[in-house]
Amino acid sequence: MGFLLGILIIVADQATKYLSFQYLMDKKPIVLIENLLELHFVKNYGAAFGILQNQRFFFIAITSIVLVGMSVYMIRNRNKLTQVANLAMGFLLGGALGNLIDRIRLGYVVDFIKVDLRIYDFPVFNIADIFIVLGTGLLIYVILFDKYEKSMGDVQ
Repeated sequence: MGFLLGILIIVADQATKYLSFQYLMDKKPIVLIENLLELHFVKNYGAAFGILQNQRFFFIAITSIVLVGMSVYMIRNRNKLTQVANLAMGFLLGGALGNLIDRIRLGYVVDFIKVDLRIYDFPVFNIADIFIVLGTGLLIYVILFDKYEKSMGDVQ
């Protein structure tokens, strides 16, 4: 389930980034909800929140190592992971691979979703980033509260 979910996330991420090239690059932002949600085309040469700018090869290496480790873990424990753990891993794989594809292909990550909550102006992000955050949150939940992995046959 995790690998298939990851593939679906990659497809959605890359499709929306393609559309952002078509409709947002070198154009005015598209306002979806005034003072809340806009679509902007941004080239992100760093990591989350724009940190570590221009460290492309570092990000490619670290992301590749983490993805291989996660994949090996998922394969070795495929019958032991809970559904929530599998979901978390699929979200993280899909999101990380979506951004890795950009870094390798373009040299930067395409971001295009801008949210402004007035009390906090979020950095511009993309679909892959959403799933990385969701996957991380679910993984924290699994580590803290779902400690006993079950075989898929034990899940009711």
